[in-house]
Amino acid sequence: MKRILVIDDDENVRESFLATLDSLGGYDVTLADGGAKGLEAARANRPDLIFLDLKMPEMSGAETLEHLQGICPGVPVYVITAFYAEFLKPLKRLQGRGVSFDVARKPLTVSEIRAIVEGVLSDTTS
Repeated sequence: MKRILVIDDDENVRESFLATLDSLGGYDVTLADGGAKGLEAARANRPDLIFLDLKMPEMSGAETLEHLQGICPGVPVYVITAFYAEFLKPLKRLQGRGVSFDVARKPLTVSEIRAIVEGVLSDTTS
């Protein structure tokens, strides 16, 4: 079973992802309410796909993304945000250092979440 990690400080966003991903079936979904908890979850069970919010208290999504690169290199990360412009510089810096990610603008619809998950994990779903 493929693992999906959702890191977002907004409980409503996490619950929306969980409902959508549960409706797809066949995925083990872990929710984390911040960067530090997301890193713990990634260490405990390497995910196959990560959805990561950018604007979070304590540890930003950009900082979390940098740490995730060391914990689980090669795992696809979708940065989800309504504040892309605010984080453009740190994201460009990370890209320049070889950190790979895609960006999806909030709010994501059910069909957008489904398309990302199926597009990334469909050929490797067990």
